[in-house]
Amino acid sequence: MTTETHRRSAIEIARNRLMIGVVLFCFAFLIMIGRTIELGVSAPKPRVTAARQVVTVPEVQVARADIVDRNGEILATNLETASLYAVPKDIKDPQEAARQLVSILPELSYADVEAKLSSGKKFVWLKRKLTPRQKWEVNAIGEPAFQFEREEERIYPHGRLAAHVLGYVDVDGNGLGGVEHFFDAKLGDKSRTSEQLQLSLDIRVQYALADELQAAMRAYQAIGGAGLVMDVSTGEVIAMVSLPDYDPNNVRGVADTEKFNRATKGVYELGSTFKTFTFANALDDGVVSMEDGYDATKPLRISRFLIRDDHPKERYLTVPEIFTFSSNIGTAQMALDIGTERQQEFLGELGLLQPANVELTEVGAPLVPPVWRKSSTMTISYGHGLAVSPLQLASGISAMVNGGRLMTPTLVHNPENWQSGKQVISPDTSRKIRQLLRMAVTKGTGGRADAVGYRVGGKTGTAEKAIAGGYARKKLISSFMGVFPMDDPQYAVFALLDEPKGTKETFGYRSGGWVAAPVVRNVILRSAPLLGVSPKQEDAGLYQDVALLIEDKKKK
Repeated sequence: MTTETHRRSAIEIARNRLMIGVVLFCFAFLIMIGRTIELGVSAPKPRVTAARQVVTVPEVQVARADIVDRNGEILATNLETASLYAVPKDIKDPQEAARQLVSILPELSYADVEAKLSSGKKFVWLKRKLTPRQKWEVNAIGEPAFQFEREEERIYPHGRLAAHVLGYVDVDGNGLGGVEHFFDAKLGDKSRTSEQLQLSLDIRVQYALADELQAAMRAYQAIGGAGLVMDVSTGEVIAMVSLPDYDPNNVRGVADTEKFNRATKGVYELGSTFKTFTFANALDDGVVSMEDGYDATKPLRISRFLIRDDHPKERYLTVPEIFTFSSNIGTAQMALDIGTERQQEFLGELGLLQPANVELTEVGAPLVPPVWRKSSTMTISYGHGLAVSPLQLASGISAMVNGGRLMTPTLVHNPENWQSGKQVISPDTSRKIRQLLRMAVTKGTGGRADAVGYRVGGKTGTAEKAIAGGYARKKLISSFMGVFPMDDPQYAVFALLDEPKGTKETFGYRSGGWVAAPVVRNVILRSAPLLGVSPKQEDAGLYQDVALLIEDKKKK
């Protein structure tokens, strides 16, 4: 091959290489154009780095259902907390770790903690349910063998308010008192923790009742108190208070006397409030009419007992006068006309001879005479010789004023489950009882319960405390059972003080009319607006016929 041939061959190779380079460049350029167009028309994709920043929070597993009042206010709920455990086999200096831990949690015993941390085990509990600050301080020790287990703690945001209704739980969340215990299976059912338990309580009314009772206890140096507000048409308990009380958030060291529910478990001889049942029994059976009466000129003697009047009129009294002036003598004679057998039957129909049926396990059994003699019939007619709980009394009085229907008392708000109730007296008898209750306030012993505009009716109750073999004359149970408004009864309000002392303001008196009736009046004045009851002028015509049968010397 000549030199000229070699030169032409090299030029041809170079030209081919150049062409290949141009083709590759054009191909790459076209790819770039295509990719640019693709990116321009396609939707943006999420950045991988952003996805990595998302933190998945594990779903909180609620251990126990909430409890709320009738308006949805939280009364009991759960709070996430941490419990401390350790892995002893991983601890190099158990003594120093125990010393540091006890300095943060002084309620723990150093000896116990040191023994646990020196055990060499794989797991030991140290303390349940630490506060957030305690958890932070334990972490600050820097001991990797200290670990935390997530738990839940039962919290009662209103503290002592409604403690005896709500009850409390143990460290493992088991209900031990109140509705927490009664509904323990339902509240602790993991498949139903989203279902709130809605109580009939109105926490605003609960506060008013508790506040007034506490003030009265302080004023009269009483050793205890109890109170109720009940819807007379449904049997729903709007408020229930027992004093002294306790904080369900911390029941450690709480005495049994503080856990005792005086409103449902305490049974007392409630005195003259019981006369209401005797009058309803007699009127409904036709034993007496409003125009009848009895001789109350002197005390009655029955066996070894002498029945006297606390407010003696020493004359013949009409039926309305016997009720208004709270005559034991007249009421006892009325009970004799009713008869022992019928009296027992009527009180039984009102549920006063068996424990109350309510959603609590803290329910007391009535104390009835072992032998129901003639003397029992006479004393029970005015509230001595038979002990019942305040809840039973409120339930029975509600039936006396609501048209005669006995409703089962309930702590659960369930407007769809309307009770029809059992008819125990006629609507006409119920109307007469309403008249008598109003007269007892406007003309009788319950005057200090009269809340202006709310047409309060009611009955005082004062009874000496029963002791072994008799009664303690200086130890009284003073109470008042009120209802409002009397021309359209909606709510019953009860207040009780245990062993109140007379004051200068009460002229030394400590009966129900002096110390408990004002509590009921104040609770009505504070609660009625919350319950939608407006004050209005009274229709005096509703009580005119009964008023004419009462000789009111105060007005002469």
